[in-house]
Amino acid sequence: MAIERSRARARLMKILWVKVDFLHPTERGGQIRTLEMLRRLHRRHEIHYVGFTQPGMEEGPRRASEYSSYSYPVRHNVPPRRSLGFVRQLAGSLFSSLPLSVSRYKSSDMERKLRELIQQHKFDSVVCDFVFPAQNLPHLDRSVLFQHNVETVIWRRHSQNARRWAERAFFRTQAERMFRYEDAICHQARHIVTVSQTDSETTRELFGLSKNVSAVPTGVDCDYFAPPASAEPYRDLIFVGAMNWIPNIDGIRYFMENIWPRVRAAHPQCTLGIVGRAPTPEIRRLADADPSIHVTGTVPDVRPYLWGSRVSIVPLRIGGGTRLKIYEAMAAGVPVVSTAVGAEGLPVRHPDQIRLADRPEDFADECIQLLSDESDRQQLGSAAREWVIANGSWDAAVAGFEQILLSVR
Repeated sequence: MAIERSRARARLMKILWVKVDFLHPTERGGQIRTLEMLRRLHRRHEIHYVGFTQPGMEEGPRRASEYSSYSYPVRHNVPPRRSLGFVRQLAGSLFSSLPLSVSRYKSSDMERKLRELIQQHKFDSVVCDFVFPAQNLPHLDRSVLFQHNVETVIWRRHSQNARRWAERAFFRTQAERMFRYEDAICHQARHIVTVSQTDSETTRELFGLSKNVSAVPTGVDCDYFAPPASAEPYRDLIFVGAMNWIPNIDGIRYFMENIWPRVRAAHPQCTLGIVGRAPTPEIRRLADADPSIHVTGTVPDVRPYLWGSRVSIVPLRIGGGTRLKIYEAMAAGVPVVSTAVGAEGLPVRHPDQIRLADRPEDFADECIQLLSDESDRQQLGSAAREWVIANGSWDAAVAGFEQILLSVR
């Protein structure tokens, strides 16, 4: 009996966590955020994790014990973009009311597994991680929806920034479908957790919600990113992010066309590193055409690239949620220049902790200033790191998330 009481104290809640993927290899911001939170929640709670897997993705289920008590891989084929399977999905989505980014995760197998688990266990809380697996949950009204982004906003920004009429038409249709789907999911969910106050306000206004929306800020492991006494030089400017994600591709395209020539005019020897997995042929061609540009592809550890660079750039025009890439650069002591969209949702202050600029000439000027003035660069990098140490711990983020789960059981 004493052992059972001790176990009950150690495991306060039994939590069912539902996501469309497992968390290794950890390649995206959403994976990082979920992994860091679950690792800490797992110390005190019993986590049951459900996610998709497919051939070639064995690492994810194999390492799930790092953040969950029990894991349930569900086989489901999610073909990569630019594959024949994706083209088939795209063609099929033309006749669907769901956005393609949602319909490709529809799974009767996941739905059956979730029904089975909910019948077998008395879960204290059910977490739907992103809106994509929500369609497979049998009782969304009992669930907490963890919104890393406001997806409708992202698709609307895609439509606004698309260069060709066919792309604009496609993105506009996807944005309309996403709004209807996301609106329905947000109204059904018992509680919604966003990653910033900005996203909470947007969620309430966009979907007409008056309550049950809370913000839990993003964190970062400041000790892990702490800069060493010296680092091997890499590049002057660095952009970090998955390079098959459309907002990142658009951001680099925008930077190269509108900002890079201005920076090079002031600093002809300036170099740029683009660090992130799966760069598209368009991104790779940048390095082929200009030896001052380096495209890495997947790297085992992003820290040496950050430590060896002088300025981190975030020239995004599309996106949502919060930018882990900014927190990581700040924790590494690297000054950041970002657009307002790039830093959206982060409570950081311009010009003391970050430099914000939306016009191309202003963005270029901020880069030029920091490249030209070592004292300014060091001061901004130090202030950014001090701020993120004081305000950006994962422990604080998890404590806030945990209190929400306890309060809505």
